[in-house]
Amino acid sequence: MSDTKQIMKHSKQRDAIFSFLMTRKDHPTAETIYTCLKEENPNLSLGTVYRNLTLLTDIGQIRRLRLSDGADHFDADTSPHDHFLCMRCNAVMDVHMNKPVRKTPYKIQDFSGEVEGSFTYYYGTCEHCLKEMCS
Repeated sequence: MSDTKQIMKHSKQRDAIFSFLMTRKDHPTAETIYTCLKEENPNLSLGTVYRNLTLLTDIGQIRRLRLSDGADHFDADTSPHDHFLCMRCNAVMDVHMNKPVRKTPYKIQDFSGEVEGSFTYYYGTCEHCLKEMCS
């Protein structure tokens, strides 16, 4: 009898990456995560960070954000919410909109698949950058 279900090995490095993401609201990149964790985890490599971020994304523990700044950003908050990207400083922040909760699948014109949800990215200038522009 073969079991196709894989058991994920425990990893201190994966735990450190996930714990770090749980403390952040700025949606860091893999490079930022690596830089911040490297001192306390000298055996950590950038490749290990990327592999673990992919695994955590694949199992649904975190969300990967692919934004127009060219870098993948990571979010430990997997609850339904949208994001704002500042086009001046590249800050990424959560945006909580008052959207109605849908109990039936979305219907899209000229699309025969089934959409289960959506994520929206907003772009513009953040409050901090607007203040700098007006100073």
